[in-house]
Amino acid sequence: MVQRNLSAATRGLNTAIEQLTTGYKLNHSKDNPANYAMMKNMETKLRAWSVASENISIGNDMLETADSNAELISNHLIRIRNLCEQSANGTYGEASVKAIKAEISARVDEIKRIKENAEFNDIKLFGEYDSEGNLISNSINIQVGIDGSESSRISIDTTMDLSKIDEIEDWDITNPSCLDELDKILDNVSAYQVRIGSSQNRLECALELAEINSNNLTSSISTIRDADIAKVSSDFIKYQILQQACATLLATANQMPAMALQLL
Repeated sequence: MVQRNLSAATRGLNTAIEQLTTGYKLNHSKDNPANYAMMKNMETKLRAWSVASENISIGNDMLETADSNAELISNHLIRIRNLCEQSANGTYGEASVKAIKAEISARVDEIKRIKENAEFNDIKLFGEYDSEGNLISNSINIQVGIDGSESSRISIDTTMDLSKIDEIEDWDITNPSCLDELDKILDNVSAYQVRIGSSQNRLECALELAEINSNNLTSSISTIRDADIAKVSSDFIKYQILQQACATLLATANQMPAMALQLL
């Protein structure tokens, strides 16, 4: 009986020592199979939400890049519109109109350059054109969730039709009708920026949700896995006393046969 109790006290002491040194009450699946499986499932989801948060942040960086490039294009178009409005005024002579057209041409070339170089990780942000000059839709899926369902993705269309830019240099900038055409192009760019901004708001909400889920999972994992240090410390002292007591009693029990021989 003493040997059995000594073994039980030793096992309890070893368990308490392990929990105190690791800080966990679940160190092996044998400790609590059901809770261990639940904890592992939560840890998998926690890591998945961490990846989702990174995906969202990268997606937000991409949209920020797209919006910045669109803003540059918008600024050039506004300047071109102002120049067209100036040239439509009858007070400008041929030399002045020629100078205005030179600046417009330079700004159109810069818009084309921005359009061609606007990319993020080799992805053309404003879309690409096929061999026939048709704009190819550029819809990008951001993985904001942790499963393969449609609700775990946010689809963002970053396509912007800038084909009308090529026509500006051929316009008669002294004709006020070019102002209406420029307004249409500016409206297209503004609509693009609104779409990008709305998508950024969605990603910010998705990032907040990912952080909330991560925090909740972290708390749940801690509840299941982390040891109650006060309780474990108490168990450690209890099993330590029991182990010492059993060892002393075992030594006494082992001396009892010798005492009987002394009587003989």
